Amino acid sequence: MPRDRPPTAQQGFTLIEVLAALVIVSLGMLGVIQAVSQTASNSVYLRDKTLAHWIAMNRLTEVRMAQAAPSVAKTSDELDYAGRRWRWTLDVQETGITSMRRLDVRVSLAESGDDGSALAMLTGFYGDALAKPGTVLVNWDPVPNGSAQDGTGSAAGTRDPPATAATSPQPNGAVPPAPPPVAAGGTP
Repeated sequence: MPRDRPPTAQQGFTLIEVLAALVIVSLGMLGVIQAVSQTASNSVYLRDKTLAHWIAMNRLTEVRMAQAAPSVAKTSDELDYAGRRWRWTLDVQETGITSMRRLDVRVSLAESGDDGSALAMLTGFYGDALAKPGTVLVNWDPVPNGSAQDGTGSAAGTRDPPATAATSPQPNGAVPPAPPPVAAGGTP
């Protein structure tokens, strides 16, 4: 007759081991869920920031393409774009150059209110000193007398003769092109 053997230890996990494994897996899953949630939140923020930048660029382009120069003032309005309500603010400021203005555009979501949380801020300039084709643009920073850094002075280092009626600035601020330089001892 076979002898009775003592009971052997059963193979498997205890209840405490199973609970410890579940806690570890749930903590890992919680971290994964938070990472996915953060990624989704970041993508929504970046989408809103991109749309706000597009609105700011559109507004800046509209002002630049207008027939009249913008008045120095601060204006704002709301618009619907991409299924959301947006608020833009345009601040037009004078610059040191009389024919040029600084344009600052701020765009935020309309529901955020006026708390200054702009998603996009864009700065541009508006100027009316445009030259006709074939002319030279206005020289904003003239070269001092005696220095020919950019090659516009005469060969002897002296200042070019004063502007005549043919080379004086036009009403739109443009200056006609200068005649070619004369070689030493030669004719033009």
